[in-house]
Formats: sequence, C-alpha cells, structure tokens
Amino acid sequence: MAMKKIIIFGFFLLSGWAATAQGQTDPEITQDPSVQEKIKNLRIAYISDKLGLTPDQAEKFWPVYREFSDKKREIKQEFVETRKGIKQDNPDPAKQEELVKLGLALKQRELDLEKTYSDRLLRVITAQQILNLRRAEGDFQRIILEQIQQRRTMQQRNETIRERNQRLKQQRN
Repeated sequence: MAMKKIIIFGFFLLSGWAATAQGQTDPEITQDPSVQEKIKNLRIAYISDKLGLTPDQAEKFWPVYREFSDKKREIKQEFVETRKGIKQDNPDPAKQEELVKLGLALKQRELDLEKTYSDRLLRVITAQQILNLRRAEGDFQRIILEQIQQRRTMQQRNETIRERNQRLKQQRN
C-alpha cells in the first residue's frame, strides 16, 4: 500500500512538473537528465510493486533487466537509424526490400534476446512474475504517454489563454 502511494505521488509530481514546463518541447524534456532519472525511478518502483519483488529478487532482477533493456533499445535504435537512411517512400524496390528484410532480422534478434534474458530472469523471478512484467511495462508506458498528453493539452490551453489575453490587451489599447 505504501508503494502505491509513492508511485501515485511520483506521477502527480511528474505531471505537475510537466504542466509547469510550458516553454519546453517534448524532445527537450526527454533529453533532460533529471526528467529521465525521475521516470526511471518511477518505472523501477512501479514494476517492482506490480511484480511483488522481494528485496532479494529486486537486487538480482534489476541488473539483468537493465542489461536486457539496454540491448533491446540498441536494436530498436539500429532500426530507426537504418530507416532514416532508407526513405520508406523511396521508389527503388531494392531499397524497400532491404528495409523489410532488415526489420525482420532485427525483430528476430529482439526475439532471440528476449529468449536469452527470459531464461536468465527465470533464475531470479517466477514465470508468473515474468508474465506480469510484460503487462506492467505496457501499463507504465501507457501512464507515461497519458502524462505527456495531459502536459500537451495543458500547454495548448495555456497558450490559447495567453493569446486571448494578448488580443484583449491589444483591443484595449
């Protein structure tokens, strides 16, 4: 119960920060190390709570999970970088085929990586906890995306108010 309160407080803190960061755009925020650190800590707390990790499990789980996440991120980044080099609307069928094959190869590498790390994680946590991990990851991602959307909505609302106030000041003068 205490962990849930910490997580809820963290999300409110994050959403409050995001709402006050009116002048920033999303890329700037995602590159802000303090925001990344807050999100990382919230993610750890959220996933630990959802999996019901014991202190002993958490100590062994997080290094393996971080290693897995880093490698998975590298694979996805490789695809993004390659896709930037090959325009999807490129009329050259050979380039389009190359992109399709690369996408499939990277998905296979990601699957192989997941198999390897699932075996390693099974030595640390239960199979049920691994199943819960996928759900917790998705839930956390949805929560963060909702926070970002709320922040955007708040920024748009504040910008509209600012513009309206400026028009009213101009009309008075």
